[in-house]
Amino acid sequence: METEPKKIREGYLVKKGTMFNSWKAMWIVLSDDGIEFYKKKTDNNPKGMIPLKGGSISSLCQDFGKRMFVIKLSTGKKQDHFFQAAFLEERDAWIKDIKRAITCLEAGHKFARKSTRKSIRLPETVDLGTLYLSMKDQDSGVKELKLEKDKRVFNHCFTGNTVIDWLMANSKIRNRQEGLMLATALLNEGYLQPAGDISKKTVESVSDVTLLDQHDALYYFADSGFYCEGYSSDEDVVLKEEFRGAVVKQGCLLKQGHRRKNWKVRKCILRDDPAYMHYYDPTKGENDALGAIHLRASVVSAVEHVPDAKKYDIEGNLFEIITSDETHYFLQAATSNERKEWIQAIQTVAKTGK
Repeated sequence: METEPKKIREGYLVKKGTMFNSWKAMWIVLSDDGIEFYKKKTDNNPKGMIPLKGGSISSLCQDFGKRMFVIKLSTGKKQDHFFQAAFLEERDAWIKDIKRAITCLEAGHKFARKSTRKSIRLPETVDLGTLYLSMKDQDSGVKELKLEKDKRVFNHCFTGNTVIDWLMANSKIRNRQEGLMLATALLNEGYLQPAGDISKKTVESVSDVTLLDQHDALYYFADSGFYCEGYSSDEDVVLKEEFRGAVVKQGCLLKQGHRRKNWKVRKCILRDDPAYMHYYDPTKGENDALGAIHLRASVVSAVEHVPDAKKYDIEGNLFEIITSDETHYFLQAATSNERKEWIQAIQTVAKTGK
């Protein structure tokens, strides 16, 4: 007797169209035998389905210019599908589950996540995800700095030689040449990103080693609070201050517009000190925020109903932010746990941030 496919993971991803090459935010559902994508979370019928049998998955962070956290899924019929996650950990979680689903499907086994306990690292094997977390450690990791170069200020970044120095000091490598190969792997997988002309040109080259062991080659962590500014007026500096805080949480949420009251998927980035949530069009990157919510002294709470929400078939996992100037913002998380996490993170930032 046939059974319904088991849902493994679901959430918002940005998907590249197969005909017109446009990128759109879609609700993605991973099952044990395929991936379905929907225009809206509440839709009953998917826009399409991608079978996993005979497929393969990989990350291609450098293949789409400024697009980060891109996943490539190749089907058994050699058709390529591209998805973009909102942040690094989300990309890695999707890749891990899709790989596992493909492996189980090919072997005729049921999907089951492996233990999350860290295994003993073999000498010839490097776990880039674990290494990345060590490099980001606030106490013992690579220090993020504010550096000036070519009349620009780079915030939350570090130099190429600092990366190699850290790998050497922490016994991750035997020599600097080995460090360049390891750092290049981190760069190719999207854990590190180039900042500044020198490092960007090297990444775009055909060289096997794309990270430079130099003091003038700048890089940053993929999910850090990095931003670049030129020397500008006082007004511009005030605006840039909004982005100075460390990233506390990020991901895609449905947000209600202020004017038309329609709902759209937005990539939201929560920062502290100063306390801001910036929201972006997830299909266009993070160069230009669509808006910002100043969270200092704001109130956030779960709500069951939102004005005009029923008109757009929006219900469940809703929450409201009321700012100090009495502006109301309504958002929807993908799950109840995700709503709880967002509310807790915003409450903390609202109390402690400036």
